[in-house]
Amino acid sequence: MANTRFLLPLTFVLLFATFGGILSVNSPNITTDQSALLALKSRITYDPHNFIANNWSTSTFVCKWIGVICESRHHRVVALNLSGMGLTGTIPSQLGNLSSLARFDISDNTFHGSLPIELANLHQLEYLNFGSNNFEGEIPSWFGYFTELRSLFLHGNNVMAEMTYLSLYNNSLDGNIPMEIGNLTMLNSLLLGYNNLTGPIPSSIFNISSLQEIVLGNNNNLFGHLSSNIFDYLPRLLRLNLVGIQLSGRIPSSLFKCKKLEYLELYDNNLEEDIVPLGITNLTSLVYFSMPKTNLSGRIPRLQPSLQGYGVADNNLVGEIPCSICNLSSLDSLYLSENSLDGKIPECIGNLSSSLSIVELQNNNFHGEIPETFSQGCTLQIFRINNNQVEGSLPRSLVNCKYLNLLDVGNNYLYDTFPNWLGILDRLQVLILRSNRFYGQVDNSNASDVSVSFTHLRVIDLSHNNFSGYLPTKFFENLQAIREEHEKKVEPEYLKYSLDDGSIYYVHDLYFTTKGLEREFHSLVIIWMAIDFSNNQFFGEIPKTLGQLHSLIVLNLSHNSLTGSILSSLGDLTELESLDLSSNKFHGRIPSELKKLGFLTVLNLSQNNLVGPILQGKQFDTFTNDSYMGNWGLCGLPLSKSCGNDEETPGNNNSEDDGDGELNWKFSILMGYGSGFVVGLSMRYIVFTIGKPRWLIRIITRVEQRFEKWYRSKLFG
Repeated sequence: MANTRFLLPLTFVLLFATFGGILSVNSPNITTDQSALLALKSRITYDPHNFIANNWSTSTFVCKWIGVICESRHHRVVALNLSGMGLTGTIPSQLGNLSSLARFDISDNTFHGSLPIELANLHQLEYLNFGSNNFEGEIPSWFGYFTELRSLFLHGNNVMAEMTYLSLYNNSLDGNIPMEIGNLTMLNSLLLGYNNLTGPIPSSIFNISSLQEIVLGNNNNLFGHLSSNIFDYLPRLLRLNLVGIQLSGRIPSSLFKCKKLEYLELYDNNLEEDIVPLGITNLTSLVYFSMPKTNLSGRIPRLQPSLQGYGVADNNLVGEIPCSICNLSSLDSLYLSENSLDGKIPECIGNLSSSLSIVELQNNNFHGEIPETFSQGCTLQIFRINNNQVEGSLPRSLVNCKYLNLLDVGNNYLYDTFPNWLGILDRLQVLILRSNRFYGQVDNSNASDVSVSFTHLRVIDLSHNNFSGYLPTKFFENLQAIREEHEKKVEPEYLKYSLDDGSIYYVHDLYFTTKGLEREFHSLVIIWMAIDFSNNQFFGEIPKTLGQLHSLIVLNLSHNSLTGSILSSLGDLTELESLDLSSNKFHGRIPSELKKLGFLTVLNLSQNNLVGPILQGKQFDTFTNDSYMGNWGLCGLPLSKSCGNDEETPGNNNSEDDGDGELNWKFSILMGYGSGFVVGLSMRYIVFTIGKPRWLIRIITRVEQRFEKWYRSKLFG
């Protein structure tokens, strides 16, 4: 690696061994720094220009020494730059006392020996350049303690030659992977995933016959070609991760010679369309197989009994799930979504539920019924069969799945009553029954055999079914997770699951209806709270308990037969971003309390019997006609129907909107009609010049109209 620079910015993580016994320094000061630098001077055996020998002296203030930079307040050494001085020597342990050091550059010299463990005390280090010296041995494991490190240069040394484990996983590394990495002939693990590496994948990597792990995935700007023989020299390979990089070619036949391979992840690439290779059956040790979005076609082959994770989602696969799946007694996750698979869901899926955590079968052509055999001790966390042609009812044996977090059976042909019995699952967060044939009441007060709770439910979608009756008051009272207050400013966590192989699964591709349009949400955040009861046959008034669900983000009750007035307490749902009450029978005025919904971006009150003026100001100035159409009694902007003079516009409670009502009319009398008109024209010019919002234009217009009306009454009696 003598001529190659490998820049490693951000936290440098190396997993070699547990480090202990780091030297601690009490109350370090400039005297401490001076002693450390004098120790370095004593180790320098060759100084051709006498930079150090003549200048580094106790008779001169240390901050004036060549190559030394101090910060002004405490006079601590923050940078040491000795690059290109032709120095020869070794690094003393005392340099670990430079506890304020942020930049350390001794490149292009001939320092040699090993690096002392005391350097791990340099916790403020951001830039470290030891390049082009003669250091030897492995990169020390304690480099991982440089938590502030942004850049590291180790090129042109003899380090790494005997390295067996190189882990730079999940940092912000950039630049190219050097071809010289192939010189690490004893390397067992190469973990460079989740970085910003660019350029071609060095072919020399695939010549390191000792390699057991290759993880280069999630470096979007890496690219390479998979030739047919590329894996010929990797007989010991256990794990291969080339996820999310720009690969070309087909799945190499040489891959199936890696008989010890356990983890294979090649998804989200640009591989050419290919039939699922039969050679995959030769990988008898395979534990985790993940190749979604890889243009695979054909049928799923016979599955290895050793499999724990199997993922071929978002491909072009056809046919049925092979019966060999019933032999996978250790299967933990099954991802078959977004294909053209058909047939029935194997009955043994229920029997495998004592090991399965995640089953994703959505967006296929499966038919028949859901298996009835979810076993005692079921470990299922996610079960998604939405967008298929599944019939029958929900199997009651799902109550055995105590860890179930997400159940999505939407867009099928299920015929059943509301599953109150699922309330016993106290970890259930997402329940989606949309677009089926469910019927009857939701709040079944006669169900004495089960305690209906749903206390952890965050998302419930019952839309496009045949549910009827009153909105379920008791059900809403039990939604404790949505009732609880939460801080909007808190960074959201994603609904995610850690799998046995160490990978992370994120809930994604869920659909909600907002303003009549079905929208896809690629990731579901923990703070996402949604209730969708639209397109059913609910009637009666909105229960007051609904106004207590303070964390609600989406509320859709549209296309029912709900009556009464719109609850003013809906204004207490201050986190609400989408509110759809359209196509019901609501009457009365729009409550002014809705102006408190500061995050509201979607509003649909159309096709009701509402009357009176539309709220003005703030976010209500952003809603268009279609938010209010079909309410013949509504008036005011954005509708073309204006309100009468005796009808006041409600909800303008802030000082900006009410300024016209507080004008000093005695002053206006003194100014007279003429000057008032001039002021009005001037204000209009300012408004259109600087682009003020519509609410200000409307205020000015109303002021002019009121002033003109007053002046005429005085002038003509």
